[in-house]
This record gives sequence, C-alpha cells and structure tokens, in this order.
Amino acid sequence: MPVAAARIEIAPHCALTPRAAWLFFLSFCAVCFGFSGFVAARGFWPVLPFAGLEMALLGWALHASMKRRFRRQLIIVTDNEVVIDETDHKSRSHMVFPRHWAQVKLRTANSPLHPSRLLIESHGRGCEIGSFLTEQERHGLAKRLRRLVGAVAESPPLPAAGG
Repeated sequence: MPVAAARIEIAPHCALTPRAAWLFFLSFCAVCFGFSGFVAARGFWPVLPFAGLEMALLGWALHASMKRRFRRQLIIVTDNEVVIDETDHKSRSHMVFPRHWAQVKLRTANSPLHPSRLLIESHGRGCEIGSFLTEQERHGLAKRLRRLVGAVAESPPLPAAGG
C-alpha cells in the first residue's frame, strides 16, 4: 500500500466501561427484584415474570450497546486511492476506491427522524461511513472528506504529512 497522506479513524463513543455496565445492570436488578419481591410477598405474584422480562431486556440492550465499542472505521486517502477498513467484534471489511473517481455523498433521510447517510462511491460501489456518528459529526466528516477526496475527475493536492 502506498504511504498514507491522510488518515482518519472514527469509532463510536462508549461512555460505559464493561465494569460500569455490570454495576449499572446489577443495581437495576437489585432495585427491580427487591420491589417486585416485596409486592409478590403481598400476593401480587404476577409482577415477578414482568420484572424478569424487564431485566432480560435491559441486559440485552446493554450487551448490544457494549458490542459497539469494538467498531472502528479507518479511512486512508492517498494520491491514488481512498481505502476504507472497517472492523467490529466479528468481522473486517476492506474497500478501495480510485481517488480520482470517488465521490463523497451526504444523503439526507426521507424522514426527519432518521439520520443522514455519508457514503463514498465510485463505479457503482459504495461504502457508508460514520453511521454511529451524530448528525453534526457526520456533516463535519463529510466536509473534511470532500476537501481530501475532491469531486469526480478532480484530485486536489493532499495536505502535508500529519494533516
């Protein structure tokens, strides 16, 4: 691979550490099962299955959220190509686009409830970038990538090393 001229690495922000997630989950279990046990002792036993279901859903949601911390996207822009390496907890993908023909597109969603999509496309292939970013971060990344990649049939000079 040629020497990288511009390198951008993005990852989702994960505020909870695994230990903090366990403490959060266990404290919620203690409160939920403590209260539902108290109510069940008073004769309202049907609350116990619902409490168990609630905690199972909370555990699933925390687990799904914690898996996000392994996701990374590395974008390398060289004089000739745009390379996108994506890794998560199970897989890796590697896509290469010719820089001269690559396009950076920010597609707005049909609904205001859905986020925009940032794509790099060339020759009928595309790769979504930064789906885990906030809208503001995605717009900033699109602006930066447009400066680096340029428009179709345009390859602007890359900034000096470290840019």
